[in-house]
Amino acid sequence: MNGDWKPRFFTIWTGQAFSLFGSALVHFALIWWLTTTTGSATVLATATLVGMMPQIALSPLAGVIVDRSSRRAVMLIADALVALSTLGLAYLFAADAVEIWHVYATLFIRSISSTFHFPAMQASTSLMVPERHLSRVAGMNQTLQGLMNIVAPPAGALLISALPIFQVVLIDAFTALMAILPLCFIAIPQPHRAGAGDAERTRASGASFLHDFREGVRYVVAWRGLTIVLVMAMAINFVVTPGGSLIPILVTQYYRGSAPELAAMNAAWGFGMILGGVILSAWGGFKRRILTSLMGVTVIGFCFTLQGLLPDTAFVVAVGLWLLLGIANPITNGPVFAVLQATVAPAMQGRVMTLLMAGSVAMTPFSLLVAGPVADALGVQVWYVIGGVACALMGVAGFFIPALINIESQQASRNASLTPTEVPAVEA
Repeated sequence: MNGDWKPRFFTIWTGQAFSLFGSALVHFALIWWLTTTTGSATVLATATLVGMMPQIALSPLAGVIVDRSSRRAVMLIADALVALSTLGLAYLFAADAVEIWHVYATLFIRSISSTFHFPAMQASTSLMVPERHLSRVAGMNQTLQGLMNIVAPPAGALLISALPIFQVVLIDAFTALMAILPLCFIAIPQPHRAGAGDAERTRASGASFLHDFREGVRYVVAWRGLTIVLVMAMAINFVVTPGGSLIPILVTQYYRGSAPELAAMNAAWGFGMILGGVILSAWGGFKRRILTSLMGVTVIGFCFTLQGLLPDTAFVVAVGLWLLLGIANPITNGPVFAVLQATVAPAMQGRVMTLLMAGSVAMTPFSLLVAGPVADALGVQVWYVIGGVACALMGVAGFFIPALINIESQQASRNASLTPTEVPAVEA
């Protein structure tokens, strides 16, 4: 990998960061518009579902396309799709012709864009950034996510109060352009696939998207350590995700608080994510990245369990726990992506990333269906104990699973057995 990777990568990364911030800001504005216009919980739930479904349904297809196509082209098209859909919605707002379904359609299109863009960017990162820096870049990504969680809502609220909403929506089109421009001039390495002769034989054999998808599934299933990562990610999302959704109930019904207390807990989580991302960026984690993630999972489980056991007079302690949970989130997630980027064969990364994304997102509706009735029947604290104990046990158990602990040392043997010659990279 060339020594000039930093200017090339961070120029693209900065453009993408502006685009993500613009999307987060406008997403807040659209949800607020739906809230003030309809006052309907059903409308908001539908908006959430509309934004989630493409990630579940299209992720397998997105992974195949990312691995078969130019990753730069995929990101360009995804960013352009966001810009065009945003421009269309801004026009409808300006013409006072917007309807609820127009917002749904825009959220749906943006979710489709994200479904393709995320794996393309993650798979490109491993070919642009030296392996030793992958955890630090992952920490930067987590820091960015934390900053957006804190800055985007108040910035969106401020802009909504100062500008017509069509002008606020236009911000996303402008930031998408900032992401598109660097991609037009900076090459992104592509993994080698089969040679020309092999490609002809592949076409002649009737290979299809389904074939490539099955190839990705076989790649994961045949690698026990990678399968364990996928299963653990799904299980952890199942037990932990409801915790965030239950925060309003926790604050209002258990701690008898109101909006300021809810804001304090959300702010603690957001600041924790920023701090955790900064720590990971500076530290880089343990040499075995998976150990860093397992430590983060164990801390999350411990904090969730303690949250479930706190008395209702210990709100300040609860805020401290959510700060620690925010710190542990990047420590958990960042190294996982770095492990996948460092160990999964480049030509398989799109499929593996989207399988992970689809599996994790798919757990959300199922976990909420279970956690809601449990919290209503037994109290919100009970779910935190259940989820926390399960999460902590998974984190501790992971240290004793050789296939998981040694996942990074298995890289060479796994990739050497893969049919396509994808490990080298070419400019695209």
